[in-house]
Amino acid sequence: MDNMKARSPWWWIPTLYFAEGIPYFIVNNISVVMFTRMGVPNEQMALYTGLLYLPWTVKPLWSPFVDILKTKRWWILAMQALMTIAFALLAFSIPRPEAAEIASKAVPVSLFSFTLLLFLLTAFASATHDIAADGFYMLALGEKQQSFFVGIRSTFYRLSSIFGQGAMVWMAGYLETSTGDIPSAWRTTLALAAIIFAAVSLYHVFFIPRPAADRPSLSAGENTSLKFREIIREFGRAFVTFFKKKGIVAAMLFLLLFRVPEALMLKMVTPFFLDPASSGGLGLTTSQLGLVYGTIGVIALTIGGILGGIVASGVGLRKALWPMALSLVLPNIVYVYMSLAQPSSLWITGTCIAIEQFGYGFGFTAYMLYMIYFSVGEFKTSHYAICTAFMALSMMVPGMLAGYVWKWVGGYVNFFLLVMACCLITIGVTFLVKVDPEFGKK
Repeated sequence: MDNMKARSPWWWIPTLYFAEGIPYFIVNNISVVMFTRMGVPNEQMALYTGLLYLPWTVKPLWSPFVDILKTKRWWILAMQALMTIAFALLAFSIPRPEAAEIASKAVPVSLFSFTLLLFLLTAFASATHDIAADGFYMLALGEKQQSFFVGIRSTFYRLSSIFGQGAMVWMAGYLETSTGDIPSAWRTTLALAAIIFAAVSLYHVFFIPRPAADRPSLSAGENTSLKFREIIREFGRAFVTFFKKKGIVAAMLFLLLFRVPEALMLKMVTPFFLDPASSGGLGLTTSQLGLVYGTIGVIALTIGGILGGIVASGVGLRKALWPMALSLVLPNIVYVYMSLAQPSSLWITGTCIAIEQFGYGFGFTAYMLYMIYFSVGEFKTSHYAICTAFMALSMMVPGMLAGYVWKWVGGYVNFFLLVMACCLITIGVTFLVKVDPEFGKK
């Protein structure tokens, strides 16, 4: 037991944050590709996969219970076991619509009701796992170790993105091509994901330590009713003080509207890449999508994020805010170009994606830093969790509407032009926020 308590963080931090990312990307990204390839109309696909953001939007509401009941380690292992079961059930729940129905994009989303329910269950388990894992990270490590390993955890979270959006999509595409059976290809891919996730979860049973500080807020023998009331009262105070913060209106507008262009575009870029040229898309195969968007795009995104952190730490958030805001939205012009030119070269498409994702990675740093800045105070952790809920809401609502907007404006060219027009919203809310000139500097 003592040996377990003293185990080096290198044994569990990389795998824990790799495991944290896998369900998030399966729920929010893989689902989009799968439903698109299975012939679900774009407007229904965007609506229902957008709704899957809900658990990350409301997770602050049940985060106190992760503190009250059981240890963080228990929650981590329990949620990983639950997600392993959900992935296995997902692999067997995918229906088999006719090939002609898939090709005509006339498969009703109602056919996937049980599949969507499993995705939603996975989303709730994943959001709960996020709460427990981040809390465990702070309990199991000292302050210096937390600073040292923050880059390591981010790196392995990004690697899970490459695995989820790159390797898994490539694998599904390879199986689609080699078997000619789209439903079977996705069943096999999700079954493989379940096996890998089960192996990582089993590893954690033996290698995640048991720090002494990891104990439930509600100890045996305590007055349960009194303890519960105390926690709920503090939870209520955290919410009230958040909405009493100076500049709360500007902050809420910034958190909700800064990412409107990205939120609209995110749900529609996958069908844009996969739809044939006759429908206004680029006609990529599923494997090509996994390569250019899930691999090249994620690498560019990571490099942009690293550079954004370096710049922000050098000049501070206030000076970096405008360059980052513009870099977040202006590279979206590459989608206007691609929808007009419909390039057949994978190199051109990959270059455009790399430009846009690099800009997004660089610009998103400002959003993350602003959430940290606005959370400073008595309830820093709770206020940051509320900010992340606003962030999830800002992605969920536009994403749910994106397919209907695409249909309303009449295709991809007009849709991406509208996204560029929405960049004015990002610029507008950036004008509203005020930041301490020294915040973010080394």
